[in-house]
Amino acid sequence: MDLALFKHLSNARILVVGDVMLDRYWHGDSGRISPEAPVPIVKVSKFEDKAGGAANVAKNIARLDGKVGLLGLIGEDESGQILENILADERIDSQLVSVCDLPTISKMRVISRHQQVVRLDLEEMFTEQHSQLLLNRLELVLDQYDFVLFSDYNKGSLSLIQQMITMAKKAGKTVLIDPKSSDLNLYRGADYITPNLNEFKLAGGKTDSEENLTDSARQLIKDAGVAAMLLTRSEQGMSLISANEKHDFAAQQLEVSDVTGAGDTVIATLAVMIGAGMKPKDAVEIANLAAGIAVSKLGAATVSPEELSRKLGQYLQKTGEHYQTPFDDVLQHIEFAKQNGETIVFTNGCFDILHAGHVRYLAQAKARGDRLVVGLNNDESITRLKGPERPINPLDERAMVLSALASVDWVIPFGSLDENDTPAKLIEQISPDILVKGGDYTVDQIAGAEHVLRHGGKVEVLEFLNGCSTSKVISKIKA
Repeated sequence: MDLALFKHLSNARILVVGDVMLDRYWHGDSGRISPEAPVPIVKVSKFEDKAGGAANVAKNIARLDGKVGLLGLIGEDESGQILENILADERIDSQLVSVCDLPTISKMRVISRHQQVVRLDLEEMFTEQHSQLLLNRLELVLDQYDFVLFSDYNKGSLSLIQQMITMAKKAGKTVLIDPKSSDLNLYRGADYITPNLNEFKLAGGKTDSEENLTDSARQLIKDAGVAAMLLTRSEQGMSLISANEKHDFAAQQLEVSDVTGAGDTVIATLAVMIGAGMKPKDAVEIANLAAGIAVSKLGAATVSPEELSRKLGQYLQKTGEHYQTPFDDVLQHIEFAKQNGETIVFTNGCFDILHAGHVRYLAQAKARGDRLVVGLNNDESITRLKGPERPINPLDERAMVLSALASVDWVIPFGSLDENDTPAKLIEQISPDILVKGGDYTVDQIAGAEHVLRHGGKVEVLEFLNGCSTSKVISKIKA
């Protein structure tokens, strides 16, 4: 696996075409039954709107740093405008087409005590006439992308999908499809289709034995004129099957919280990784890891490069390989976390030789919020602060060790001369909710504290573990 390609995820230029939806969530507590009917009364206290359907696929691609556009149909209504605003916040190039006679597909879920009480669907079937509007727009924007990903939820947006595939292939594009129809002939010419096990069975796939599964999958893609199938198999993982090859990947998440949107994560990750230059087998391996992360979360979830980095680091321990999250674009992911309402905690240090004091301190810092950002002094900064014999470990190695800790979400270097060896400028860029510093400091002595307090944040000083320090470790080694 060429791990260096992880640094080129933004090279993937992908157009998602399909059934876009607005997912709405109403959260509240339910403590009694309605006197009008035997149903729970939910006192709504929180509202959430999220991109759903094909829009969730595009969101997954954007969170993985892929360059993504989205082509779909919405109504001329409030739901359509809300969805447009969400896509703009996610930095997705929205190419949505408004139709006046049908509503934006919306699904409202009432959630109480982490349980879905009811789901209300607002939708009408789009016609071939509506799909023609997408086909016309596809022709206009196709040259801007290298990959076309069709997300089919059988809502009518892709009634003319065969014409769309033909257009994309004629333009030399790689085509991926998350299918809904049991007639795979509709997807003739595609490079990859990603059915789940149930969709595979409905299409005529056999699952009574591994041999029959493989043979029937090969027959299906041969008959449909599709190059390869990525079959997602729930607790059995997934299989990449083509005419001459088959690669199986074991499931990576044993405790499943919610499978909603897992298929979106799989095909989005597959497209981004192939777009970055990975071989299909390696791209599926990464997509399998991403699926394991997604199903551990509630609701239609996305996966960040940082989460994949941590999962991949654990996965590759047996091989001795390692992938470290690139420093580029981390600020964008922090901004995404803020948009999701997550509390950002910041701390900083040299972390030259990681010891028990550091580990406990970072765990305490992370406990203050949802995400922990560690500002890491670069090598030149440490030399100026600690002397010519430091650092013991170079920046890349220190960042690698920190990134492997469960408590650390992002590591960002700092320490140029114009920064005066402090993280003050970095803190201003991140603007964390909580700034944490370890040691015998007062708040007025902490770099960046004034900015955090001025913007409504908190500053906390934590004690270090007595007897633990990098200097003592070095002295003991020398002795």
